Amino acid sequence: MSEEKQEMIDRVYGELENVEDPELGVDIVNLGLIYGVDIDDSKNVKVEMTLTSMGCPLAGTIVNDIQNALSDLKEFGEINEVDVNIVWDPPWDKSKMSRYAKIALGVHEGPEDRA
Repeated sequence: MSEEKQEMIDRVYGELENVEDPELGVDIVNLGLIYGVDIDDSKNVKVEMTLTSMGCPLAGTIVNDIQNALSDLKEFGEINEVDVNIVWDPPWDKSKMSRYAKIALGVHEGPEDRA
């Protein structure tokens, strides 16, 4: 992967850190909901993510928030289309959260959670 492409992926992740899960109040990156970001040669962005539960009623809200968070990058021509793909495999669990998210939510790690 080119350095330029990796830098843009990093910028997309940075913008996604501004998108909070409305129920939990922690951003979707630190929650571990983002499984991957890819940018093709036409500068189209594909975000692969999951939600904390299959029946999450806020899926549409989160997808809209992602589109809004990336709108500045689109406006300045740094990226083009944004496609958000919600997947359920692998299923999300608390082990995917960053240390920051665990502290923010008061999730205590047991010995089985530590790597």
